[in-house]
Amino acid sequence: MMQETMMYNEKIEKVLSNINRVMIGKDQEVILSLVALLAGGHVLLEDVPGVGKTMLVRALAKSLDCDFRRIQFTPDLLPSDVTGVSIYNPKELEFEFRPGPILGNIVLADEINRTSPKTQSSLLEAMEEKNVTVDGNTIPLKQPFFVMATQNPIEYEGTYPLPEAQLDRFLLKLKMGYPTPEEEVSMLERTSALHPIEQVTAVITKEQLLEAQEEVREVYIDETILHYIVNMTTATRRHPAIYLGTSPRASIALMKAAKAYAYISSRDYCIPDDIKYLAPYVLSHRLILTTEAKYDGLTNEQVMQTIINSAEVPIRKEFRP
Repeated sequence: MMQETMMYNEKIEKVLSNINRVMIGKDQEVILSLVALLAGGHVLLEDVPGVGKTMLVRALAKSLDCDFRRIQFTPDLLPSDVTGVSIYNPKELEFEFRPGPILGNIVLADEINRTSPKTQSSLLEAMEEKNVTVDGNTIPLKQPFFVMATQNPIEYEGTYPLPEAQLDRFLLKLKMGYPTPEEEVSMLERTSALHPIEQVTAVITKEQLLEAQEEVREVYIDETILHYIVNMTTATRRHPAIYLGTSPRASIALMKAAKAYAYISSRDYCIPDDIKYLAPYVLSHRLILTTEAKYDGLTNEQVMQTIINSAEVPIRKEFRP
């Protein structure tokens, strides 16, 4: 559950209020998406069609004064449709580069598991190294750069499960879930005339966003909390139900997410509760369970929760610098 009685950073409060004009009852998902954005990571949204995955990304993009691009993944999509392609110009007698939709600030990768693994892999370099290579030329991406990918559950027909290397590129994996009956009624009332997404305007400039990302890097995290993170990720490599645990990249991801969450919570330092709250979203999708664990019906989230519950929480009176 989300931590109660939180005081949000002033910039974040503006974005949250703006998105709440469109999304109902999804504060947690919005906050976690902003955690990834401020930490310089990316988000994977997995759920059944029609629960608001794409709408969340659109509302977030419209709240930020950034270049928004959308990639609709289909089985016939090619890697060049994502990264861009060089086309020969007969007038200039040379090739011209036509940038693909990946060269934006906020990129919606819609239904990413509908396309082939070859096209999925075209996102790897961009998401990790912040550049793309086309015809041997390396092209840096715009900053900020943030990918929110949506996917339907892998049990659906016509889907290609993302490989472990691709999943590891996502800082967080979230699920939207169905709204409550009351929230769904409110949703119907809001959309009975003009959809509220059409009235959403930017409340944060690109420069303010980059400034916030820089401020997140300066958030203090105590050495005892760093050990707490490492103890947790190390436990995933020793758990009997886990075939492949988390890598050091996961430890770095959890640290960055904790700093961003502290910033959002109007703190300039991290506390153990930040780690405990974020660990399921940062680490669960990076685990590969054993065949026996899967046969017993265990899920990544259940196994991760047992590790979190058994991890020794650092106890100090003060975690400030």
